[in-house]
Amino acid sequence: MDARIEIDSKGRKSVRDGCDEPCAIEQGMAILGGKWTASILWHLRDEPVRFNDLARMISGSSKKMVSERLRHLEAHGLIRRTVIETKPVAVSYSITDRGQAAIGILEELQRWTEQHAG
Repeated sequence: MDARIEIDSKGRKSVRDGCDEPCAIEQGMAILGGKWTASILWHLRDEPVRFNDLARMISGSSKKMVSERLRHLEAHGLIRRTVIETKPVAVSYSITDRGQAAIGILEELQRWTEQHAG
């Protein structure tokens, strides 16, 4: 049931059927809505990318911020981190099936933006 605002006989507003927990949209935004999060997923959609290359792809973001977002995405099971045993050691990131499922949302966002932003 959706929350509604009701006004009593004295003009006071109250919420009826309010959510006790975050709704699905709020939960999804907590996972995908962070700055650079969607961009990272977008860049990983086709193939694994090494950390430094990914940081370069996301112009305007610091390596620290990219690292934080990567940890967030990994904790939610949307990406996987792989250590590459080279000299020096490198790390690459790839999208999981769960992360790939979010790409459809990003494609819709891209279409909406192309049609309505500007």
